[in-house]
Amino acid sequence: MLGPVLLAVSRSDRMRRLVAAAPVTRPVVHRFVAGDDLPTAMDRVRALADAGLEVTLDHLGEDVTDRATAGATRDAYLRLLEALDAEGLGKRAEVSVKLSAFGQALPVGGHDIALENVRQVAAAASAAGTTVTCDMEDHTTVDSTLAVVAELRREHPGTGAVVQSYLFRTEQDCRALAVPGSRVRLVKGAYKEPASVAYQDKREVDRAYVRCLRILMAGGGYPMVGSHDPRMISIARHLAREAGRVAGDYEFQMLYGIRAAEQARLAADGERMRIYVPYGADWYGYFMRRLAERPANLAFFLRSFVPAGA
Repeated sequence: MLGPVLLAVSRSDRMRRLVAAAPVTRPVVHRFVAGDDLPTAMDRVRALADAGLEVTLDHLGEDVTDRATAGATRDAYLRLLEALDAEGLGKRAEVSVKLSAFGQALPVGGHDIALENVRQVAAAASAAGTTVTCDMEDHTTVDSTLAVVAELRREHPGTGAVVQSYLFRTEQDCRALAVPGSRVRLVKGAYKEPASVAYQDKREVDRAYVRCLRILMAGGGYPMVGSHDPRMISIARHLAREAGRVAGDYEFQMLYGIRAAEQARLAADGERMRIYVPYGADWYGYFMRRLAERPANLAFFLRSFVPAGA
């Protein structure tokens, strides 16, 4: 029952202020967020690359309500891509973007504003020898986000899409996206969605995830398996072999700070392993969704409030 509550407060300004003000919050946040600024994030990228892992970087921010902030998000990504290019890390690190941070939700022209901003980021990514993946947010943004991906792919065919297995529509989206050259990240979903559009039972979400995996692995695209679930990872490897794929024809993706030992194990076993590395000062919404996803994350956070020896 705590998961839906945490998802609801992930967009509460009052709770944002309370959590951010707690003295113990920041050290715990840094388990899941690779620092507030670009230099700190770049240190993490170098360390992960040296360990044989690949990276996708997310400059945190979402639900932007003015055009100036959307432009600032674009500029932050341009600086990030400039830094990756300067260090020759484009082959090991891509970027992930949330279109709501680029102005998608603005009441007038939001879709076009987001497209204009992210188009510049996609061009910079291509120049740096890397790619952009457009994260998926709540169900009201799916059509707009997939339309942006389709438009970006005209000039930057490596642009990645993300789909969420808990939405009823996702199997059909997977069929449409599983075409040659199409990079598709499959996740379960981390937003509170109504029963009219999404599975509510975890077992149904898992079954849908497997059905979507089967479609992507059998298709002509490049599947990106976003999961920490050992069972889903095992199924993905089986489906890859069944489809005649070899390591490098697909990849696994996990979040920074979660199951690091498993990340290293899969990489050592020859799998392509990419770590989703978020950074930036606007960490609250992302952090609360991580707590909502797994009780272990919430327990870890709550334990930090208890003095040592108590």
